[in-house]
Amino acid sequence: MRKQQAVPVEKNVIDAIKDFLNAPPEGTPIEIIDAFNVIGAETVLLPGIFLQTVEQAPVAISITDPNAYFLYVNSAFEQLTGYQRDEILGKKQSLLSSQSTPTEVYEDLWATIKQRQVWKGKLINYHKDKQEYLAELTISPVLSATGEICYFLGMHHDITEVHQLEQRLKFQKSLAEAAINVAPMVVAMVGADRQVIMDNLAYKALLGDFRGIEPAGLFIDALEQQIGFSFDNSSTDNKEFTNVEVRLEPPACSSSRWFSCSGVCVTRPDETAENYFKSARSEQRYLLLIANDISLQRRRTNEARLNMIRSNMVEQQMVQTMREAISASIYKLQVPMNVMRAALSMPGIGNYQCRLRTTLLQALDSSDEVMESLMNALPRPVMEQFAMVNINAILHEVIKLSTEQLLASGIVIDWRPAPVLPTVSGKSNALRRLFKYLLDNAIESVKESGLQDKEIRLDTRIDDQELIVEVIDNGVGLHESKRLTVFEPFYCGWKKAADHAGMGLTMAQGVIIDHAGSIEFDADFFGGCRLFIRLPVNEMDGGYTHESI
Repeated sequence: MRKQQAVPVEKNVIDAIKDFLNAPPEGTPIEIIDAFNVIGAETVLLPGIFLQTVEQAPVAISITDPNAYFLYVNSAFEQLTGYQRDEILGKKQSLLSSQSTPTEVYEDLWATIKQRQVWKGKLINYHKDKQEYLAELTISPVLSATGEICYFLGMHHDITEVHQLEQRLKFQKSLAEAAINVAPMVVAMVGADRQVIMDNLAYKALLGDFRGIEPAGLFIDALEQQIGFSFDNSSTDNKEFTNVEVRLEPPACSSSRWFSCSGVCVTRPDETAENYFKSARSEQRYLLLIANDISLQRRRTNEARLNMIRSNMVEQQMVQTMREAISASIYKLQVPMNVMRAALSMPGIGNYQCRLRTTLLQALDSSDEVMESLMNALPRPVMEQFAMVNINAILHEVIKLSTEQLLASGIVIDWRPAPVLPTVSGKSNALRRLFKYLLDNAIESVKESGLQDKEIRLDTRIDDQELIVEVIDNGVGLHESKRLTVFEPFYCGWKKAADHAGMGLTMAQGVIIDHAGSIEFDADFFGGCRLFIRLPVNEMDGGYTHESI
């Protein structure tokens, strides 16, 4: 009975009001017509204005009785569902319901509105053509003056397309995350505060290797030093970079990790309402960082380079040994030649026919020929140009070259490089020879000490425009009387002197002089030897470099 009465009464009221306003009967007082369209003195919304507003609202609106029978629907509802008003009024709202909606959703809906509360949720409904759509509903109870439920006001939105878009975005996000996670390189999105907002499995593995220290901050520190990377939003430079090689030092690990880094800066618009009309200055900047671990390739490259240096130094050592041997022969040959010249100038041997004089002249002539042959056989030193070099890198190479010798002698080397050093103007090969001479000298000193704990320490630091290298050993030490003698040619103070030509420190001093530096012993050091090598640092030599190898 309710259904039969609801349709004609409600429809007649609505249609009657609309027909009356569209074509008022002739003679109808204008005051009656205005009464439907004018807000009264007490600001009460009159039926004409209410009807026009609800009918023209872009939101699908329905009014049902407490049992969910439709009493009213607006034009937007007709467009949304495909049902005309006369097809749906008096029908129950379940007419739209699809069997795809879980029962518990309806149970929650009715439990909420019966408690006189607003329910918001999603239902799967039918269009008139039985096509399903996803509806977002807000159902609000309309109460009487006594608090009883009189009607239910419903507002419907078709969010099918929004849902489909959300699902596509979720799929694309899952696809992107899956692709990023299986990627062998490190991928991370980093904010200006250095917080990681997205990463992949390779990054998480790297985080574990670094014992919880955020690798992103280490990468950014290295990039700031090498290419001046900055998160400054006002800057238009350094927005992207490609294949920048950086080195990271894992904690409690002796082996460095090398990465080839690429990145691009992206901006995220400000989502707050207060900045809606503001310029892009309110946008946040992020770095999409991709880092490929090239440690193995770097080690292979370094090993190949080290082998090349080793071969070069062996060749130079052979040449140097020949120079030392020939120089020693020349030096020793000069002694009897000087004696013969002295004898020839002595009184009593002035007669040209004197057999002794003849013999001495013949010997002297032969010696001159030998001397000339030796001088011609003396290998010429290799000419090398000055370039900007890093002393930490040079020392690291020398230590690598001496590793087998150190292990065989049971010597522990304590390598303490300054984390940041300026480059200096120098000859790389000559400096390698310099420090190799000094390290070999320290190794020999420690071996002859006979101590069980054999130690050598290398330090680097900057002190008042001088780059200082300290070589410290706990060997036999050097007596004060010999601190100048050791730099003389062919001096050798080792027990096994036959293995040494005695030119090492002499040549080391030559390299130092060529570099406008100095070398000196610490006179106050006990329990071994402490040697200082000082190299000048010019302001024009170049910037500081991070070379804590």
